[in-house]
Amino acid sequence: MIDIMSKVDLTLLKATAKWEDIRNLCDEAKGTKAFSVCAPPIYVKRVSDYLNGDIAVCTVIGFPLGYQTTELKVYETEIALKEGADEIDMVVNLTDLKNRDYSKIEDEIRRIKQVVGDNILKVIIETCYLDDSEKIKMCEIINSAKADFVKTSTGFGTSGATLEDIKLLSDNISDSIKIKASGGIRTKEFAEELIKAGASRIGCSSVLND
Repeated sequence: MIDIMSKVDLTLLKATAKWEDIRNLCDEAKGTKAFSVCAPPIYVKRVSDYLNGDIAVCTVIGFPLGYQTTELKVYETEIALKEGADEIDMVVNLTDLKNRDYSKIEDEIRRIKQVVGDNILKVIIETCYLDDSEKIKMCEIINSAKADFVKTSTGFGTSGATLEDIKLLSDNISDSIKIKASGGIRTKEFAEELIKAGASRIGCSSVLND
């Protein structure tokens, strides 16, 4: 039986999230032994201080649309790491992908990974907006840029993780890069199916139902 919660990033990224909501999420994460808490950048320091090393701290960069300049994303990343983030989930610039400016995407991922260093970098590709050829191309770029994870979704797109996408990513990502499934995952059963299909991490906004 899979220990699902140990693979979960418990996440709260709503624009209206109060500190009380974030603190409750931290308590849930500690109580269920989740892998990490993923919170907005503005809360990273408070989350890091509150968790005090008990659970990893994750935050998002270029969220949720990804079309900020690379320089801004790098700066966001530097601040998040200084304030206590252990993991960075960056949103890829889909305008560059649609324009087939692949070298620009790879350069951005490389620059952010250079800042992240030994910490974890996950690249959100927002699969709901991509066809299969674009998903495969993003796998090639992430393979070359040597990020740590490819991640399906922000949770703010038109849909989230699917088994088909996890299988496709698993077939095209290198063995050294892991997969995070996120968006619309509400049950342990679905999370377990995603893990069996190739996901190593699950992003969800609440403790999973049976």
